[in-house]
Amino acid sequence: MNIVVLAGGTSTERLISIISGTGVCRALRAKGHRAVLIDIFAGDENADKDNFFPADYDVDKANAYISSFNDRIGQMVKERRSFFGPNVLEICQAADIAFMALHGANGEDGRVQATFDLMGIKYTGAGCLSSAMAMDKTITKNMFIAGGVPTAKAYFLQRGEAVPTPADKGIDYPVIVKPACGGSSVGITIANNDEEYNKSVKTSFDLEPKAVVEEFVKGREFSVAVVDGKALPVIEIAPKVGFYDYKNKYEPGATIETCPADITEEQTTRMQHHAEQAMAALGIEAYGRIDFIMTPEGKMIALEANTLPGMTATSLLPQEAAQVGYSYEDLCEYIIKISLNKYKA
Repeated sequence: MNIVVLAGGTSTERLISIISGTGVCRALRAKGHRAVLIDIFAGDENADKDNFFPADYDVDKANAYISSFNDRIGQMVKERRSFFGPNVLEICQAADIAFMALHGANGEDGRVQATFDLMGIKYTGAGCLSSAMAMDKTITKNMFIAGGVPTAKAYFLQRGEAVPTPADKGIDYPVIVKPACGGSSVGITIANNDEEYNKSVKTSFDLEPKAVVEEFVKGREFSVAVVDGKALPVIEIAPKVGFYDYKNKYEPGATIETCPADITEEQTTRMQHHAEQAMAALGIEAYGRIDFIMTPEGKMIALEANTLPGMTATSLLPQEAAQVGYSYEDLCEYIIKISLNKYKA
């Protein structure tokens, strides 16, 4: 197949997206596909319009080209009107499918998916509506409640409006404060008192106009990927210091990840059920990942949904898939297969 792997973009998760995309592109070419790696925002001015998908292709060279824009993205955003870079839409229209290795805003939030729907471009993962709902933690929270998915008590803040304290909302310290639409735990902080709370709110508002304040639930952290409607083995995430923030997610050795998780069979089954339940509540097609906290008493709390989970070779989804016999290369190809199913009449 001719496949364009879309990575990069303008979000705070750009660097992780490039790593994911590079790995996916290598994997798909190893499986015999003519995959190319394209930065959705920077594009490729030098693309050969007579041969977008060459048989001979240097993935490392493509990675270096995309990465060369990293320090200039902010300035490019100010100078450009169009989000899509040179030749991006032309390459996507020529492809059999676009593999979405994007993370965060303008990639995981449904905007690109909506554009592709209108242009007849096939793509991997969730559609525009479920992507948009899952990206906004305020909407996710409400959909979880409506769908009977266990979730923590929370309230929402809007920049420019009065900021209530947790006590005003009947929640005790500590609390978690996080941007409503961020990913990779960027901007998430824990507040133990009013002073820390005010700083946390400012940190969140510096990134986005909406924030979520959630009761802090002490417990073990887990994640469950759901692929083609079926939950994979549960993985436990145990940061050596603190919680599963950006540093602990991506710094080598900062977190101990155990798959399958060391929990009872009943707890495993229940968490997998809640993961499938959460995916259904948001209408997420093809694949995704749900993050959880489990208290010492065994109570499970769904934290958020990821419609485009990390796809580096050591990301959580590939680790879970490996437990049921899928190599990284097999997983990348399988994601394409199940994503194409949604286009069948």
